[in-house]
Amino acid sequence: MIKWSTIGKVACGFALGTAGVKLLSSKDAKKCYTHITAAAYRCKDTCLETYTNIKENCQDISADAKEINEKRYADERAKEIEDAKAVLANAEAEAANA
Repeated sequence: MIKWSTIGKVACGFALGTAGVKLLSSKDAKKCYTHITAAAYRCKDTCLETYTNIKENCQDISADAKEINEKRYADERAKEIEDAKAVLANAEAEAANA
């Protein structure tokens, strides 16, 4: 026995699918898709611009931090040299007094 309700559901689905394809491929729908795509491209451009700005700022921060550390290491080395010279001077003075 044929189930007419099943055949009706299939026919209704086919009719809605056909109407949906017609609706989605209409001129107005294509215009809407075009505007949405243009907005997506603008969003992408804005995101890439923000990314570039953040990347440049991070590179600047990294370069500044490296400079600070290099200066700190140079100061520490200079202090170590001064301390070593002081130790040598004290040793020489003790050797001369002895």
